[in-house]
Amino acid sequence: MLSPKIYQFLVGVFASMGSVLFGYDLGVIAEVYLMAGRWLAGLGVGFLVMIIPLYQAEIAHPSIRGTITALQQFMLGIGAFVAGWVSYGTYVGIKDSTAQWRVPLAIQLIPAIVLGALIFLFPESPRWLMDNGKPEEGLKTLARLHSNGDVNDPWVQAEFDQIQASITHEHENEAKSYLELFTDRSCFRRLLIACALQASVQMTGVVKIYGQIGIDGANALKYQAINNIIGLLGEGACVVFIDRLGRRRPLISGNLFNMVCFLVACILIAQFPPGVANNKAASWGFIICTWAYNFSFSATCGPLSWIIPAEIFDTKTRSKGVSIATMVSFAFNTMIGQITDVAMTNLGYRYYFLFIICYADELERRALEIQEKGQVVEHIN
Repeated sequence: MLSPKIYQFLVGVFASMGSVLFGYDLGVIAEVYLMAGRWLAGLGVGFLVMIIPLYQAEIAHPSIRGTITALQQFMLGIGAFVAGWVSYGTYVGIKDSTAQWRVPLAIQLIPAIVLGALIFLFPESPRWLMDNGKPEEGLKTLARLHSNGDVNDPWVQAEFDQIQASITHEHENEAKSYLELFTDRSCFRRLLIACALQASVQMTGVVKIYGQIGIDGANALKYQAINNIIGLLGEGACVVFIDRLGRRRPLISGNLFNMVCFLVACILIAQFPPGVANNKAASWGFIICTWAYNFSFSATCGPLSWIIPAEIFDTKTRSKGVSIATMVSFAFNTMIGQITDVAMTNLGYRYYFLFIICYADELERRALEIQEKGQVVEHIN
């Protein structure tokens, strides 16, 4: 079994290989290498978004675990912020050159190299160390993380004992296959919560919708780049407040606000169809709705989609459950990306009914009764 540090290093290498392929001029086989690069980078990102919340949840103190895990979405926001403005800059500043798209893709090499190089400076997961016959090293890592190296700290000793007991229980009761997630009622309920949450947060087609309402080219990239700034502010707010507010209330309020934003945007498009009603006020109203939605989403549903799956599973199903939830996230992301353009062309404002219904659905609010704020990961069993 690979340690999280080695795992993340190899993932960084995968992502770097994908980015390297983006930067080369490969003549008649350029498209093949571009697709290969996208595949490698996507593989690396897929591994990372699964392992990082687990790693964060395992090394964080219960009192700040939500804050630490919310950094996943915050860093995604930073990436979107950089990507948005780089794309806008190259689109406006570079004309009639493949560098217009090649440069933004090749820049992805930088963070991948940084991750691959610096991951070895990170502390190992104490739980992984103890689970692999290194309890003394695990205790030292716990102390380094939570008590400035004092291995006799009462909290560190209590956490150490709890982890040891949890590992023993895990070895006796670990899910032997993914099937157990579906046959055990409690495990299935947690899996349903995690997958429903990950699926719901992907149910937005905002980027493609800019073009469908008559905003395209440089303006679409500019408004999306501004949207990324707003999203980053929302993600920062989540990092600051999530451990004070808990999990359930922000998720419910965020879903309600998101539904209202989609409802208003739907009305605007229905009353002022793009290409028919040249109403600047309605266009700005739509843009402001997308910005308000993005702040709400980034402050609530987005970060919580990574926090909650990493917290709600018990020890025997955590890695398997999070992997399935992450797969569902990417599946719905792909689906929405593929159908939004076609749906908006053929259905127009009626396509928004899908998002309104999804946010109005009571599934998440009924199911998400588990409140893991402030609990040690092992206590969640």
